[in-house]
Amino acid sequence: QVQLVESGGGSVQAGGSLRLSCAASGIPDRINSIGWYRQTPDNQREMVASVTTDGATSYAEYVKGRFTISADSAKNTVVYLQMSTLKPEDTAVYYCHVNARRTTRGWGKSFNTRDYDVWGQGTQVTVSL
Repeated sequence: QVQLVESGGGSVQAGGSLRLSCAASGIPDRINSIGWYRQTPDNQREMVASVTTDGATSYAEYVKGRFTISADSAKNTVVYLQMSTLKPEDTAVYYCHVNARRTTRGWGKSFNTRDYDVWGQGTQVTVSL
């Protein structure tokens, strides 16, 4: 059973810190990346940070220097998002996201690949003045 278990959300005052964690399990295919998105007031999901299995990280411009994403050194299916210097505008529901690749045999010696997304249930982060 595919599962993304998120934890670490909560309420904090501006300037404070929180750490989110996401543990992925049951994904039968190669994981390309694990990351965090957040829901905007107009119900769009925007990428906050992500890390590939090769260790490459990406950040939204507005969190650079404040947030750090990292993978557990022992379990590469566990990812952490350290959020520091939080601002009220960081208030949102944060979703863990996995992008994975399924590879199947095609004709002869060929292979077909298809990337797909898995989402967590979301965790609330509230930052107050």
